[in-house]
Amino acid sequence: MGARDTIRTVVHHVVPPAGLTRALAVQAMVGAVGSGLFHAGSAVFFTRALGLSAAQVGLGLSVAAGVSLLGTVPLGGLTDRYGPQRVWIVGLALDAALFATYPFVGGFTGFLAVVVALAAVEAATGVARQVYSINALPPAERVTAMAYQRSSLNVGFGLGAVISGVVLAVDTMAAYRGMVWFIATVFLVTALFVRRLPRLPQVARPVEPMSRLAVLRDRPFMAASLLSGLLTAHQTLYLTVMPLWILTHTDAPKTVIAALVLLNTILIVLLQVRASRGADTASGAARASRRGALLIALFCLVLPISGLTRGGLTVVVLVAAATLLILAELIESAGAWGLTATLPPAAQRGAYVGAFRLGSQVQYLIAPAGLTALGVSTGGWGWLPTAAIFALVGLAIVPAVAWAERTPRLGCQAPEPAMTSVP
Repeated sequence: MGARDTIRTVVHHVVPPAGLTRALAVQAMVGAVGSGLFHAGSAVFFTRALGLSAAQVGLGLSVAAGVSLLGTVPLGGLTDRYGPQRVWIVGLALDAALFATYPFVGGFTGFLAVVVALAAVEAATGVARQVYSINALPPAERVTAMAYQRSSLNVGFGLGAVISGVVLAVDTMAAYRGMVWFIATVFLVTALFVRRLPRLPQVARPVEPMSRLAVLRDRPFMAASLLSGLLTAHQTLYLTVMPLWILTHTDAPKTVIAALVLLNTILIVLLQVRASRGADTASGAARASRRGALLIALFCLVLPISGLTRGGLTVVVLVAAATLLILAELIESAGAWGLTATLPPAAQRGAYVGAFRLGSQVQYLIAPAGLTALGVSTGGWGWLPTAAIFALVGLAIVPAVAWAERTPRLGCQAPEPAMTSVP
């Protein structure tokens, strides 16, 4: 009976309940198959199939990241004007068209045009996807639904990675062309799926709508969003900095890195929904963000111990550190969803969610180089100031969110009404 209850509990926290929550989770999993396939195989595709150098690939992706950073707020505003579902569907169709053109790209200029266009489309569809989930569900269900979506995303990413392994093993031009056309098809299927989701009531727009960049003047909201965005550095720590530390400062075998990535995927699938509890209010989301920040700080204190140990003990320390960082990721993600679900006003939710994403975009620009320099290049002592930085961010985010919560949003004199879906 005990084992049966345990299995039932695990299933409850992995399989979403029937209805819109399950539909959104299935959509997320299907779309993630294409994304996971491309993320795993893109580097080889760019160099082998398109004939680009590593430097050209890096430059193109950096330019695309800059476009995404600059376009997040104004492109997010498209959601407020045209509605999240429409923007989401059009974005997926454009993704499909752009991926379908990849085999015909000639040289660096064509590659740059495609990756920049894809970055701009993702800046718009990423906001639309999140705003739809917020608008379509009652406040009490929003964070949990996003947690189910993230759990499903990881299942899809895993399936995509498996398919990429087959493509890389075949290693022919036909296989690479087939890969990107398969991804284009996945995006089209996802667009059809999104088109079948419930249509939402039109959100009443202000008589005098604010400009798309006006949200940047909302200092309390921007302070909370930038602090929350900095905490997404857990991704950089897990996927970049920790592997570099393992390779250069420990005696652990290289296979440990792959095992830790697998551990991350499994725990997110199993625990993300449970970790989202209590983050469906602004104050609860702020506390979750603080706990996530403090867990990241604790990770920064545990990981360097692995540089002093040997053999099996090193692996034990690495698993302990990785587990702390995974828990931080689970809890911090729930906090971020709670903040985007509660702080933005309904009429400008697209612009506000776009602005909220700026924090993570800034993190992507500074964290890889900054955290690698502190944590790896210093030989180990840099983990102490790194831990202090995350602890300070965690202590600052609760008062920052309280400031944002008691300050009316731009153009809004009253709290936004709860949105519900209509059949």
